[in-house]
Amino acid sequence: MDLKRFKNKRICFLGFGIENQALLKFFLKHKINSNITVCDARRNVISPAFSTLSLTRRGYGVRWKLGKNYDKNLNQYDIIFRIAGYPLFSKNIIKAMTAGVEITSPTKLFFELCPTKNIIGVTGTKGKGTTASLIYAILKMAKKRVWFGGNIGTPMFSFFDKIKPNDWVVLELSSFQLEDLRVSPRIAVFTNFFQDHLAAADPLNPNCHKNLPIYWNAKANIFNYQNKKGVLIANQTLADEISQNRPPGKVIYFGKSNLATPLIGEHNRRNIAAAELAARAAGVSRTKIAAAVKKFSGLEHRLEFAGEYGKVRYYNDSFSTTPDTAIIAIAAFRSRAIILIAGGSDKGSDFSALAAEIKRAVKSAILLPGAGTKKIARALKKVRYQNICFADTMAQAVARAKQTAAPGDIVLLSPACASFGIFKNYKERGTQFKLEVKK
Repeated sequence: MDLKRFKNKRICFLGFGIENQALLKFFLKHKINSNITVCDARRNVISPAFSTLSLTRRGYGVRWKLGKNYDKNLNQYDIIFRIAGYPLFSKNIIKAMTAGVEITSPTKLFFELCPTKNIIGVTGTKGKGTTASLIYAILKMAKKRVWFGGNIGTPMFSFFDKIKPNDWVVLELSSFQLEDLRVSPRIAVFTNFFQDHLAAADPLNPNCHKNLPIYWNAKANIFNYQNKKGVLIANQTLADEISQNRPPGKVIYFGKSNLATPLIGEHNRRNIAAAELAARAAGVSRTKIAAAVKKFSGLEHRLEFAGEYGKVRYYNDSFSTTPDTAIIAIAAFRSRAIILIAGGSDKGSDFSALAAEIKRAVKSAILLPGAGTKKIARALKKVRYQNICFADTMAQAVARAKQTAAPGDIVLLSPACASFGIFKNYKERGTQFKLEVKK
């Protein structure tokens, strides 16, 4: 592992999210002699995780540039490690690029330095977390030495020093981690592609894609740089788009799995099929794959069963932040009457298809506050759907759902919108839903 190129360099950690926190710890652990500046819009960003290093604003040669104007004069650095939430199209980044500054990221450095080439990368608008987690579970059951991280919430450099040359690494990769990547994983999995991330929803992570082709190009980097030995496992619905990119390696398309599983919904049948093919490409037997799939109960906030009360079943699908994923969630309960809790902040989505699905399959819609909610309400008005009510809080939404629901009904939180506004993130939204259901 060659870290000499960072010696005596002026390095900027642009955004102090968990990826850059882990990378900074890595730099400090390896005593890389460089001039480091942490830049972040927030004034109070020193994580408790750094207490073990006794990291202070004057410690370890780390400078701090926080609050207003944190991202000004980026051209004064030699290297910038950009978190995925910071836009590449920022004027300040473009100015730094023009000045010859190297713009990179923890993801790019991980691929550059990783001791093993046995990397399985998983992307897609939705399903990537479930699929990547299942691949990891299968490889663990097959007794392979395997590490898991990326967009799922575990930064890659938190386990980097433990990786050995024959190990396997499973990574969930977002479009923002992929958009400037020029290396692709040995095995790439592409779950699906819907309209998403076309407007900035999170004020602390303002990155977005300016149009759908740019979003597609970011996702396609998961396979664009594979060699002839690379394997791409992709949803068969993407065959036409993928063929236009001319993947350099082998392409295998997946449909739906018929393996026994506790997971609900047709979309999960596709996620399982993708994981099954990835595990086979990694050398795992069908018997071990089937056993792991049977045990895998899914991830929190993804069509998660939250309880049954008064013969009404409650499901937490807070991770649904697009109209397409809400449509998929509704389809998972086609034979039941559904009370849908939806709405939130806008990501530049078109809600017309969701409105048609709500009119067809939803008994009542309860909408939470947000700019996306206003667009949903307008779309529902166009299709003349009238069973709508509004709630200011999650407690109010669950209470109204309880009043509306009859025995045998489903209460489904599948917002179709980002959470920012009355919630910190989708996890807080889903957790609040589950707490209110238990009450």
